[in-house]
Amino acid sequence: MAHAAVGDDVYGEDPSVNALEAEAAERLGKETAVFFPSGTQSNLCAILCHCRRGDEMLVGTSYHTFGSEAGGASALGGVAYSPLPVREDGSIDVADVTSGIRVNDMHRARTRLLCLENTTDGRAVPLSKLHAVAEVARNHGLKIHLDGARLFNACIALHHDVKDFTALADTVSVCLSKGLGAPSGTVLATDEARRNDILRIRKMLGGGMRQIGIIAAAGLFALQSNISRLSDDHRRAELLAQALLDIAQEGDRLEVSQATNMVYVTPHPADHAKLHAHLAARGILIGNSQPAMRIVTHLGIADSDIAATADAFRSYFESD
Repeated sequence: MAHAAVGDDVYGEDPSVNALEAEAAERLGKETAVFFPSGTQSNLCAILCHCRRGDEMLVGTSYHTFGSEAGGASALGGVAYSPLPVREDGSIDVADVTSGIRVNDMHRARTRLLCLENTTDGRAVPLSKLHAVAEVARNHGLKIHLDGARLFNACIALHHDVKDFTALADTVSVCLSKGLGAPSGTVLATDEARRNDILRIRKMLGGGMRQIGIIAAAGLFALQSNISRLSDDHRRAELLAQALLDIAQEGDRLEVSQATNMVYVTPHPADHAKLHAHLAARGILIGNSQPAMRIVTHLGIADSDIAATADAFRSYFESD
């Protein structure tokens, strides 16, 4: 980052951004990629690229584009959300997609887009499940956007090449932070024909940046160096989950589940606040979401951190 060559990215003159976008496009099997400050902005840009005001998008009820992006598609793009149930494995049922597509009727919003996600809440959605709903969407003339913020985690977990997933979608958003470890940034990959529209919408959303090569250099390093090591995060999440399951078996005050690099811990309601404070007092800061606490492993976490976290949980239940 300290030695990155920089330029004005709004005019396509930042060599580090250009190198990152070329690397991302090649790895994701697309003709081009565009660098964004955040995944929320790249997802919104993709939606606005595919939909006009008054159009409708199909999306899973628990997917980030529906529940965690402040309703941006509706607020800023006039695009209606049509949420569909999400199954236990993170997928959407083919029948729900089929029934959710509105016929060409002047009284109804036009269904233009299917938004998918992988991973979702840590769950790696099987390729076959994504392929099935994508086929239905294609047959009805819909475009497909894949929110792949943690797509490489899914690839590691399911032993697939990333291009197997990206081939299903018209646009794919991949986060460079999170598991890949860059300080910030996301790439949106697509066909060259959409690039100018995406750049225009990015500018409109305030995502045009100038000498941003210092951040792009970190994203390029992340793509080139940090994909294969995601398996370490999965392994450590499994280790923590097993340790917490051992604690849970000693009583009925803790539920534990794990998928890829995420561990979900659901304490008894009476324990939640006290457990959260107990962990914080020992230097372990966990989001205070309820009913389940989410713990995510990443490249800043070592085996010793897993042991320390498990010990902190154990000390709470042994002392209470």
